[in-house]
Amino acid sequence: MTYLILNTIFLAVAAAIATMALARQLISRQFVVSVTLALALTLLLTAVFDNLMIGAGLFSYDPAHISGLFVGLAPIEDFAYPLAAAILLPALWVLLGRTKIGRTDD
Repeated sequence: MTYLILNTIFLAVAAAIATMALARQLISRQFVVSVTLALALTLLLTAVFDNLMIGAGLFSYDPAHISGLFVGLAPIEDFAYPLAAAILLPALWVLLGRTKIGRTDD
């Protein structure tokens, strides 16, 4: 199994859970903007530090299991984890906590 297939499965699950939270109107537009900003910063940090770690030889990827698309030294598949976390964790937070984040019921 390639990292791309594994990432696709995980991202599909994250998207399904986020869709449930959106359908129940537990997430506001302001919350989505905040999560998007956090995601952008996380992707930037992932790009910087993963490139540093790969460059230092701390870990590597088997070329047979990656797509061949890179951001510096980091394969594009490496960016699916922060993306999935930014989608999944806030959705789970509101679904399990049954709280409305960023919404006011005035």
